[in-house]
Amino acid sequence: MAERVRSGKTATRGATGCCGSCAAVRRSVVTWRRAQMALLSAQGMDVAQIAQVTFTSPDRMRDVIHNFNADRFDSLPPSYAGGRPPKSGTAQHEQIKQIALARPTDHGLPFST
Repeated sequence: MAERVRSGKTATRGATGCCGSCAAVRRSVVTWRRAQMALLSAQGMDVAQIAQVTFTSPDRMRDVIHNFNADRFDSLPPSYAGGRPPKSGTAQHEQIKQIALARPTDHGLPFST
């Protein structure tokens, strides 16, 4: 049988460490949930119990704990990719801005809704 997955000693520095790192990441819900998982693990809860409390799968819970043990508090914030670049250019942005700032009478409307 595999060993119990548990966060390391750094997680036991308390809730202030977790909450402090959460506040620094613009109140990210993902960061807060990961910090909650690490803190509950440091308090001695089983993976299955934490997964049930945080509404996630035990496999995902184990991944979070393994990442936390490897990278500590740097593993809490999500690392999102940049995504697809916008397809509109500067000229199109200016046209959108001009339409958005126009008055209803400029478009032949008697009033705004």
